[in-house]
Amino acid sequence: MRTIHNIINGQEVAVGSRRTAPIMNPATGEQVASVGLSGAEDIAAAVAAAVAAYPQWAATPPLNRARAMFRFKELLDANAESLARTIATEHGKTHADALGEVTRGIEVVEFACGIPHLLKGSFTRNVSSGIDAYSDRQPLGVVAGITPFNFPAMVPLWMFPVALACGNSFILKPSEKDPSTANQLHALAADAGFPDGVFNIVHGAREAVDALMAHPDVRAISFVGSTPVARHVYATAAANGKRVQALAGAKNHLLVMPDADIELAADALVGAGYGSAGERCMAVSVAVPVGPETADNLVAALKLRVQALKVGPASDPSADMGPLITAAHRDRVTDLIGKGVEEGAELVVDGRGIAMQGFEGGYFLGGTLFDRVTADMTIYREEIFGPVLSVVRANGFDDAVELVNGHETGNGTAIFTRDGESARHFADRIEAGMVGINVPIPVPVAYHSFGGWKTSLFGDHGIYGPEGVHFYTRLKTVTTRWPSGGRTGPEFSFPTLDR
Repeated sequence: MRTIHNIINGQEVAVGSRRTAPIMNPATGEQVASVGLSGAEDIAAAVAAAVAAYPQWAATPPLNRARAMFRFKELLDANAESLARTIATEHGKTHADALGEVTRGIEVVEFACGIPHLLKGSFTRNVSSGIDAYSDRQPLGVVAGITPFNFPAMVPLWMFPVALACGNSFILKPSEKDPSTANQLHALAADAGFPDGVFNIVHGAREAVDALMAHPDVRAISFVGSTPVARHVYATAAANGKRVQALAGAKNHLLVMPDADIELAADALVGAGYGSAGERCMAVSVAVPVGPETADNLVAALKLRVQALKVGPASDPSADMGPLITAAHRDRVTDLIGKGVEEGAELVVDGRGIAMQGFEGGYFLGGTLFDRVTADMTIYREEIFGPVLSVVRANGFDDAVELVNGHETGNGTAIFTRDGESARHFADRIEAGMVGINVPIPVPVAYHSFGGWKTSLFGDHGIYGPEGVHFYTRLKTVTTRWPSGGRTGPEFSFPTLDR
């Protein structure tokens, strides 16, 4: 059985400890490979390679870095289907969903091809007599990314192309649950002409993460994952003097106003709530209909759609969603459904107990729909990260906004309405980083930036887009004067513009 190795300085390297973890196919429950689990010595080797490669890469003209990025983009386009098959095998999502993930990642690579424009800085002549000033953005050095299982291509592509285009060297620590995609991305980057050591892959679990956060030569950490881990990464890495962006969990709400098209809203909720089996940080897991009639009509429309969802393996092109990532995660989601029933929520559609012929060992769970969920229930407070949609009824618009703003997370939210005034008030008042108006999953395009509020983001910068460029660079301002006259002697007062 094959083993997924680290890639350091352009070479596959087995981890020093020889410890491994199994990689499972979630549709069958069978092991398809194993992955090495890096320790501190493996991380040190990767950092040393990145440190050695950094000076020459940082000195490479930005246009040459962009040309390598453009070649990488072309290779991604040519290999998108192959990447999607790998994702579907190890993650379990449908092939169409996996291909969509790759496409959204490529969009960030396209943005990274134009980064030279964003690095050029500014110049002011004669800020004072005979004195000029200019500023530009310069790379940090060695930076690292720690990415989750749910988007093994897209999230890494949100990070390392921007970091590399800015002139940094990069170390990627992907999820140990579906690591093969990262190695495929590295192979394509190498074919595109990125030098050895500029982009390195280390596999592993907590020990690898802790080593990256502790290493003094790692200047910045990008992280995407759950809120508890994001909080830990932010606190630990920042305490070690690193710049940190830690994108965390979510409980995304979609408000449905009385004037909304119920059928359109129900279609949007089913796609946003159950796509990728709900394993998305931007999944809509809470529907908030405003008014009892709206709620009754919405639940009736949702019930029909959820009951009709087809669950199946990625090999079934007609499947709407695949299995969950692990048996343990499926069991956790199943337990939370039971908790919802115990706490008094109305179970409209029960997705538990699915058995699929030929895939009895798979980690499948059907779409689940709850009605009359309240804000004190566990299924409302916690991020379930599974195919579970909760309907929380609101009496009015103000009650709905208060509900959303009262949750500790603030990643994304949406409203469905025909009324521009309601939409504008919602966008202004809501406490979330990404807002959709009749758009259920408002993930920004690549030349904007992704990031939540409150406990959905720890750090000062969102990911990719202009925020990503700012995160992976630091501002330097130079003030210059070239003597053209006689000596004036020392000046002891604070310099001002008239001196």
